[in-house]
Amino acid sequence: MALDPAGLSYGSDQHGLVWAYAFQAGQPGKPLDSAEVPRWIAGRNARPPGSFLWLHASLSNAAAGQWLRGHLDLPEAFHESLYQAPGSTRIELQDEVLVAFINDILFDFRFDAADVSTVSICVQPDLLVSARLRPLRSLDRLHSAVRNGQAFRSPTELLAHLMQDQAQGLVDIVRQSTGRVDGIEDRLLANRRTTNRTELGALRRMLVRLQRLLSPEPATLFRLLNRPPAWIGEDDLSDLRQAAEEFSAAVADSVALVERVRLLQEELSAQISEQTDRTLFVLTVVTVLAVPINLMAGLFGMNVGGIPLQGNPRGFLWISGTLLAITAVLAYLALVRRRE
Repeated sequence: MALDPAGLSYGSDQHGLVWAYAFQAGQPGKPLDSAEVPRWIAGRNARPPGSFLWLHASLSNAAAGQWLRGHLDLPEAFHESLYQAPGSTRIELQDEVLVAFINDILFDFRFDAADVSTVSICVQPDLLVSARLRPLRSLDRLHSAVRNGQAFRSPTELLAHLMQDQAQGLVDIVRQSTGRVDGIEDRLLANRRTTNRTELGALRRMLVRLQRLLSPEPATLFRLLNRPPAWIGEDDLSDLRQAAEEFSAAVADSVALVERVRLLQEELSAQISEQTDRTLFVLTVVTVLAVPINLMAGLFGMNVGGIPLQGNPRGFLWISGTLLAITAVLAYLALVRRRE
């Protein structure tokens, strides 16, 4: 089965290979099918200097792991990372080979922290291998750039480009989340509480989890940038530093947005508490105003001897006037106390 990288975005061939591109330094990538890849690897010594290969595999195909292990000499750490659960993004150096475990959002991301998957990457001087379980947005962007003829000088530049695409993806999420938070804030300021704390809590949890999963581990990236392998050039290190800076800026923006969401949660809680206090105050006032009437009705309803004003023709008016006066005094005191 021939592999058509131009028309096959998310499927794979019978070997689990989604696409393959052969590069020469400064030139666009040339697509290869699954039959040409072993020949390209076998002719490594006859290739021009600066040439390299990018292979991308789908782990949803059970044959992918076996094919990668059988045709490529990759570190065991890479094979172990293929089926790991999502953890923090990290880049490690294993025997002068870069092994990256990078989290990314799914192609059809719907503001759900569960829509995060991983891609395992192995970078050698003339080879970049990536493998994922589900379609990922940043990988699709990188593939589109390669397919549109963008030239890359090394596999490390491909990795830096992928990290920059991931940082841009996080920026897009923060920008869209900021728009949602702006709408919630406007409604709160206008006292139109159509948003409950559950929505704000879900948005806050999503942003916090994306920070934890997408941002690279500072220690591993710091070690890589300060003690890189000898085959990584200065230009590639500069691209990695730029990607790290873009990630840091995106994470800082998301941290600020999380703090803003927290303040909105506190404001919403304060408004709900204030409304509850007003409701309780009204109920208390009504209860206090009804006490004299209920008390007097209870006393005069006992039907025993000695009830005052029993024979007075104006007794009802006297009692009613007294009750109205007491109720008015209590209402005045309650309103004045509330105003104070």
